[in-house]
Amino acid sequence: MGLRKNVVEADNWFELHAFSISRVMEIVFGLIWGIDAALKFRPEFIYNYSMLIAEGGKMQPQWFSGWFTMWANITSSNPALFAYFIIACESLLALSLILGIARKIGYGLGFIFSLLIWSIPEGLGLTYGPSATNIGSGIIFALVFVFLALISSIYGPNKYTVDFYIEKKLHVWKDIAEIRHFFT
Repeated sequence: MGLRKNVVEADNWFELHAFSISRVMEIVFGLIWGIDAALKFRPEFIYNYSMLIAEGGKMQPQWFSGWFTMWANITSSNPALFAYFIIACESLLALSLILGIARKIGYGLGFIFSLLIWSIPEGLGLTYGPSATNIGSGIIFALVFVFLALISSIYGPNKYTVDFYIEKKLHVWKDIAEIRHFFT
């Protein structure tokens, strides 16, 4: 009987602390995006961005090469501009996750942005090559954004976010911050 009581208490601990746990995971994910953005400030990334895009297109099937050719052509006109845009997007995603601000927009744009990273510079993880062993991180990041959105929609406003306090003063902010308000 005592063992079962300990198991129930352990289960309840996770249930009781779901807000804190999900918030910590969101902050950690935001820190990962922030580190990624900071690493991209290196000159090699900024000035070789279009080459990175072109590299993603190598070893892809012929039917998919047009997608990479298009992006290589677009980014080759001003690679630094596109590189700084990527850095800005990643920095904004990091801030949204760490501070918990404009989460609904952050989750949605993070999902789309992650899919673009996966499908352009990561080349779908280069899964078509003979030595492919990894599908890339972009698709995993996209799924993390989906899971964060699901957690937010299930549990509602989290008191450990900036959104929570903005919503107290500005009720319309719920439309920007809360997933639940997407469906209502």
